[in-house]
Amino acid sequence: MNRLEFYAEEADEGSRIDKWLCVHEPGFTRSALQRLIESNSVFVNNKPVNKNYKLKNSDQVVVIVPEPEPLEAKPQNIPIDVIYEDDDLLVVNKPKGMVVHPAAGNPDGTLVNALLYHCKGRLSGINGVIRPGIVHRIDKLTSGLLIIAKNDTAHNILAEQIRLHSFTREYRAVNCGRFKELSGTVDAPIGRSKYDRKKMCVIDQNSKRAVTHYEVIDEFGQYSMLKFRLETGRTHQIRVHSAYIGHPVLGDSVYGKPFKGLDGQCLHAKKIGFIHPSTKEYMEFDSELPDYFSDILKKLKA
Repeated sequence: MNRLEFYAEEADEGSRIDKWLCVHEPGFTRSALQRLIESNSVFVNNKPVNKNYKLKNSDQVVVIVPEPEPLEAKPQNIPIDVIYEDDDLLVVNKPKGMVVHPAAGNPDGTLVNALLYHCKGRLSGINGVIRPGIVHRIDKLTSGLLIIAKNDTAHNILAEQIRLHSFTREYRAVNCGRFKELSGTVDAPIGRSKYDRKKMCVIDQNSKRAVTHYEVIDEFGQYSMLKFRLETGRTHQIRVHSAYIGHPVLGDSVYGKPFKGLDGQCLHAKKIGFIHPSTKEYMEFDSELPDYFSDILKKLKA
């Protein structure tokens, strides 16, 4: 067991403990902290509390973190495109169609299975036995760059950059329709749909702020090629915001409609930038548009 100890200050009065801990221990997601609270692993002044507990000045907060379970995802010798690697992290270029981590319906053949083989198990354990090393994710049918943490220290530092919006994430996409404004920002909260729990949507209740910046970089017929920059990183953010403004990503069968000859959305995570957790230097990586994306551009331009 690992024991983490914190003390609330006067400025923390009235803060909900789960939200407060997310700030003070950014290596944990809010849902992970809530699970610890529900299992009576979070104590205030030596007494277990619920997630709605409001902090008081000088409260002693103790979090008991259980030892990580043995890895359940198995190493598999699956080729991966490693763009950069050192003792702290990797940057990989995920192909379209590869799932990031095991889940129901995808128990193996994922990026995590490939990483466990490539890194010989040297991956951060903060996100548990199914998502070792995974700092952020992209969808199965989205291609592009991901950063992977090899140790918990690197993971915490990188996760904090994402939380503070200092982490560069730039995408390319083909969207339906032509835009009246060639650049702009979508600032609309995203949460889970009340009508379909597998879908996200713009909604005011039980949602989180989501900010997407866009710029039209080419147009052909009734389609536009865009550069997206994420300020926040919500599930399906670009796809949801694109549909919300009436320009769904081409081929997105969930938030738009399928496109003949394209398996899923035409969306690529092209650029990623961050401050290295050890050297403290800013690093940035760019990737070429994959073949499927280039082929769609040729077809639309023709």
